[in-house]
Amino acid sequence: MRKLLPLALTGLLAVSACQLVGGDDAGDEAHRLNSMKAFPLNAYLPDAASRDGKAVGTAQWILARQCMVRLGFTGFKTLDIRTVESTYPVRQGTLASGGKVGDNSPYGVDDPDLAAEHGYHNRQREESDSQPMEWPADQYTALTGTFETGDSRRSHGRTIPEKGCMGEAVGKIYGPEPKPTKIGGVRLSGYYSLPAQLWYQAHKEATKDPAWKKADRAWSTCMKGKGFRYPDPDEASTDSDWYRTDQPSRKEKKTAEADARCKLDTDYIKAVHAVESRAQKTVITKNKKALEDSRAADERAMAKARKIVDAQS
Repeated sequence: MRKLLPLALTGLLAVSACQLVGGDDAGDEAHRLNSMKAFPLNAYLPDAASRDGKAVGTAQWILARQCMVRLGFTGFKTLDIRTVESTYPVRQGTLASGGKVGDNSPYGVDDPDLAAEHGYHNRQREESDSQPMEWPADQYTALTGTFETGDSRRSHGRTIPEKGCMGEAVGKIYGPEPKPTKIGGVRLSGYYSLPAQLWYQAHKEATKDPAWKKADRAWSTCMKGKGFRYPDPDEASTDSDWYRTDQPSRKEKKTAEADARCKLDTDYIKAVHAVESRAQKTVITKNKKALEDSRAADERAMAKARKIVDAQS
């Protein structure tokens, strides 16, 4: 499954150019459907931007702060949670600069004007303005439980939790972590592995549907008429040429612009979204109890997170 899993996991979406000027209904509809929120399974995934979602992030840092103090990092006693909430630690010296290939939509570029400007380097920022913070190696390893060669697994004489203070905090909020699963050969662990697994399964089935294949052919024919030869949008957006520079090349911009226009001209997004939504409804029906149990566990975790946050107020 292309861009969805990152997110995760990670992670993890017919008009002419002149018709787009001033806002076009078909273009607006394509953009609306090209979003995680437009799929049935999204109801079983957390909304990090919601009040409860933010409470979970804040509670995680509150508990992680306590853990770090316990490990001997006394400076964390005065850590202002507001400066780090909604972020995850980054090791000092590893923050990358420049653009990144890909975006956060299920079907890639859908706005010809934006594509002409950014190409496929159009990764959207999270709704939160919070940006990752870099931490010194000793603090980073204690926070995340992620080690490089030479890193100590102890801090100030105390053993660092298996998944660091951040992982320990999540465990206190959510409880025992579900067993890992594999999706497309990738080992996936975490509290939302079930809906992610089902999303991948539904996507895989959807791409086999004749209606999806027909949409790919129509898009490919449109692209060929503009001088570009790709069998489907995934092949265009993941062309290895785009990964060689931080900024989009002239060729990339032209390809992405044609990609977006052909999606609109052929109603590509509307067609494949309908197929994938049906596939998701099928897996939801077959796994209804497990999904409802997962959502109930999420609601319990959010309630626990709110109590943690309120206790600090």
